[in-house]
Amino acid sequence: MLARTVTHALVGLEARRVEVEAHLQNGVPGLAIVGLADRACQEAKHRVRSSIASAELEWPQRRITVNLAPAGLRKEGSGFDLPIALAILAASRQFPVDRLASHAAIGELALDGRVRPVAGVLAAAEGARRAGISRLVCAAESAAEAALAGVEPIPARHLAEVVGYLRGEYDPPAVEPATNGAVPPETQLDLKDVRGQERARRALELAAAGGHNLLLAGPPGIGKSMLARRLPGILPPLDRDEALEVTRIHSVAGLLSRERPLIEIRPFRAPHHSASVAAIVGGGSGPRPGEATLAHRGVLFLDELPEFHRPVLESLRQPLEDGFITVARAEGRAVFPSRFQLVASMNMCPCGGRGDAGADCRCSQQRLAAFAEKLSRALLDRFDLVVAVPRPRAAELSGGGGEPSVAVRERVIEARSRLTGTQIDRSPGAGALLDRAVERLPLSGRGRARVARVARTIAALAGSTVVDEEHLAEALAYRSPKELAV
Repeated sequence: MLARTVTHALVGLEARRVEVEAHLQNGVPGLAIVGLADRACQEAKHRVRSSIASAELEWPQRRITVNLAPAGLRKEGSGFDLPIALAILAASRQFPVDRLASHAAIGELALDGRVRPVAGVLAAAEGARRAGISRLVCAAESAAEAALAGVEPIPARHLAEVVGYLRGEYDPPAVEPATNGAVPPETQLDLKDVRGQERARRALELAAAGGHNLLLAGPPGIGKSMLARRLPGILPPLDRDEALEVTRIHSVAGLLSRERPLIEIRPFRAPHHSASVAAIVGGGSGPRPGEATLAHRGVLFLDELPEFHRPVLESLRQPLEDGFITVARAEGRAVFPSRFQLVASMNMCPCGGRGDAGADCRCSQQRLAAFAEKLSRALLDRFDLVVAVPRPRAAELSGGGGEPSVAVRERVIEARSRLTGTQIDRSPGAGALLDRAVERLPLSGRGRARVARVARTIAALAGSTVVDEEHLAEALAYRSPKELAV
């Protein structure tokens, strides 16, 4: 006797269709799983048998062979438990075999028969929809996530519920797509908490309006990290397509909140400086997304930039230009989107005294040279805005807070609308100033293009339809300060 059900294996962020075939024949009773299954998938034989017994269903006393096709595709994880159990039960005719034709399934089984959620349900649901399958059997906790893909989720808390549904004895509750992913406003960090630092606040607003990369440099304890962590609060919300794209990434990574399955605000990732290259750009035997991909459509914040290993920093150069990361392995390759804003903070020297009028730098020339060697010129050239943040004065610290994030976000949204819907050209004077800057400043071709982009953002924030000399002059002021040179 033979039966099939459909599930999906993840290759990067892509869901590949897998047919789970169960064949029962005479012979010594036992269960064999073939089809390039990893250890977690091979261990499914123990979970499946216990869960079938716990659901008070019959375990076939036959020789059972389960094939995961295509056999050349590596299968990883415990999400194959539920489809394997359903294929075995269908092959033993414990419910009508034809009921599986319009269903896909994904989920882990507990020994007592409970259906547990797994990572990547949204990607699997999208794969089912593309294949013309209208229903997905999954854990009840993952049902709202699956509904985002436009399929009908069949929520299940126990294997007995699934079998009852396939027998026509149980009608699962309807599930609506989630729309509650936004973080409540009171939980977001607000710019009104920042005192002083007007130039840094201005650079933060420019970065939000134009999607620019930002580097904040200055003495320790002056609010660089505080400023950077408030950038998401002034960014515009994700539109529906962007929200689904970001949600899919976090679903595959297993980081999706069950209470708020739809991510509607831009992600903010702040990895520790000890992170490896694989942790930042993705990797592993079965490639998984790294921090650069988890920050897609949002912000990747690198605090204490020179403390990161140089290979880690250099690995970010390509995704900053291309917007995606290709991870190649012997078994194949995976492509991860990584269109993020890079925001970093750093001291200007190892002791932190450089650039601080109230402190003396005790670093030798050799230490400064070694410190500068940690950051390549190619990486620094990819920052559109570089701001030397000064120590705030006593009057600023004792005064009131600044403009709230809500007001700044309104200007950012208006500026982004102008940038996408209005042609903003350079005036002849601004063009001549840019040409002179290329001759007199160390501006590469990339640096020239980035200065022009920042100047266009400044003009959009000002409500101008032309990039004037004053806009370009301000953009040039955000190039690397002399304190970062040895």
